[in-house]
Amino acid sequence: MNRSRRAFVRTLGLAGAAGVVTPSLGAPPPLEPSERQAIATIAREFMERFKVPGLSVAIAREGKMVLTEGFGVADVETKVPVTPEHLFRIASVSKPFTSAAVFSLIEQGGLALDDLIFGEKGRLGFDFGRALPERVREITVHHLLMHTCGGWTNDGTDPMFRHPAMNHRELIEWTIKNQPLTQKPGTKYAYSNFGYCILGRLIEKLTGLPYAQAVRRDVLAKCGVTTMRIAGNTLAERAKMEVTYYAHDLSVLLGAHPYSMNVARMDSHGGWIATARDLVEFAMRVDGFPNPPDILRADTIKTMAAPGTVNPGYACGWAVNKVPNWWHGGSLPGTTSILVRTARGLCWAALANARAEGIDLALDRMMWKIAGAVPAWKA
Repeated sequence: MNRSRRAFVRTLGLAGAAGVVTPSLGAPPPLEPSERQAIATIAREFMERFKVPGLSVAIAREGKMVLTEGFGVADVETKVPVTPEHLFRIASVSKPFTSAAVFSLIEQGGLALDDLIFGEKGRLGFDFGRALPERVREITVHHLLMHTCGGWTNDGTDPMFRHPAMNHRELIEWTIKNQPLTQKPGTKYAYSNFGYCILGRLIEKLTGLPYAQAVRRDVLAKCGVTTMRIAGNTLAERAKMEVTYYAHDLSVLLGAHPYSMNVARMDSHGGWIATARDLVEFAMRVDGFPNPPDILRADTIKTMAAPGTVNPGYACGWAVNKVPNWWHGGSLPGTTSILVRTARGLCWAALANARAEGIDLALDRMMWKIAGAVPAWKA
């Protein structure tokens, strides 16, 4: 994540003020023709400005889905229209799912936020080598969730975009050995994809399951979400009903394009594909509101959404503000995404199959405009 992306994470969402369950039911109140037209106009203006071929949005209010809509095309060659069933890479919107899986383990009694990760007393022990620097031995679960582990930030040295041929184990071992932490854990915020990669391995260690399978069991199944999966890397590995991705920014000039990355290795920090509806179904079940029932206890959700002391704008897998709204954005070459939970009881998501300069904040603003286009939603 470059400097502009870090600023985006800080500013997103500032506009405006347990058991297995099925997706939310109940027909939403019909939109007025003028409201539907206003929504379409807002979406198309955004798409034209940023050359976005396809866009999918979903909004829920007070536990009921009120909008699922696709705009544009999933693929510019085939001209297949985007529908609410189309899957998109969600990039860093994967992080709230990993956080929820970690908190599920905490509720089960097998983990605590202050548990160490590495070393003699660490939950991963010496799984990734015995030569562990002192700062690495001090990292806790909470540090990783809050991006305060002391380094491994998402900049030009982000481990997750280096050595694409390495698997998780090889990459973690290499990074610990060759990329020292720059700060004492717990003292500085530094957005870290690699930290969430480590959380994925923690989930695997404690559950005995592959990361994706553990999240499906402990999070997605309880939200009634069945279509989410980890992305493939190449165009040939595209899933059924998955869109094609297009990049219009500097990443292409720098040699990164939508099908040049090891997205599957990004599993726990940026690897999922989903529909916009999937994201909203999940958000409604960790939002702290009574309907539908949450999959985590109220005290757990309160802890998950508590602002950090080092960075009051970030909690455990969610950006937060004082309203309080919670959100997370995502960005990869060819992908832009956002998931929002507002203090007024709305949850929404938007997914685009393109990335361009300035699109991140514009996607957030577009969704606030869409929500505000229907007065009954009280955005």
